[in-house]
Amino acid sequence: MTDLVIRKLPFRFDEPVPFQWNPENPEFGLLANCIGFLIVSMEKLIVSLVRRVMPRITDEGARAEALAFLRQEAQHARAHQLHIAALVREHPGLASTVTRIDAAFEELERTHDDAYLLAYVAALEATFPPFFKLLLDHRESLLEPGDPRVASLFAWHFVEEIEHRASALVVYDAVVGEPWTRLRVVGPALAHAISLFGMILEEFEQHVPLEARMVETSRLDPRRSWFREVFARLPQTPRTQSAGPKTAFHAVPARDLAETVRRLVLAQLPTHRPADEPVPAWVATWSSAYVRGEDMTRFVGRASGATA
Repeated sequence: MTDLVIRKLPFRFDEPVPFQWNPENPEFGLLANCIGFLIVSMEKLIVSLVRRVMPRITDEGARAEALAFLRQEAQHARAHQLHIAALVREHPGLASTVTRIDAAFEELERTHDDAYLLAYVAALEATFPPFFKLLLDHRESLLEPGDPRVASLFAWHFVEEIEHRASALVVYDAVVGEPWTRLRVVGPALAHAISLFGMILEEFEQHVPLEARMVETSRLDPRRSWFREVFARLPQTPRTQSAGPKTAFHAVPARDLAETVRRLVLAQLPTHRPADEPVPAWVATWSSAYVRGEDMTRFVGRASGATA
């Protein structure tokens, strides 16, 4: 049996939702919005794919894990769609962003077989535990300053991605079971996701005015953002100290960023076991609050006068 818990949290975005939900750290707010737009289409692909391959999974434990995995991902997609719909109401041009991302994943599914798609999903899911651990470990500067509806949405999602950190590989091994095939897909999978991230930034630049974004989208260009994080940690001159907004991870120690990068690389090796990834201690705090019946849709973040 699987240990995954299916949590149907009643997120609501009926009231206007600021595009820049984290004005104290607007670069991270923009980054999180990119993640939100990207993962809805990706998770719809996961649900479709896992449902399709379920008849080929003979191990009962793997079948239970696969079913719980797709059910969690379906919940994530539903909740993020509510958030995105609220953003589209404020910035109607973003509807084309959703259409373009959906089309990209539909093309991916149409032009590749299930083995490739399972490897694609396993490769991307392997990046989530170390990256989302970083985000939860440093939630004080990344999530807590923001709108509680949006901050709590991402916190819940990150917790459950860490919870099902091994699920994509369980499904891949049950259906394909060839570690070197998965390794060959890593490069194309990451390149595909990064290209979509860049496209989403271009869409935000076109459809969301700067006063709503609060930062230039070019600051998150995937080709330069990590360089900027490194540069920001070098000895600063008065000129560089005043050069624009702080980076998304300005409050994260360099050693934690370096450790995350190391784990991201190790996560793609054929011998890597996602189940062995360290889990943030705060996951237990979040889970305990959920069991107690606290309102997890506003568990993280604070109202902070965000810009609509």
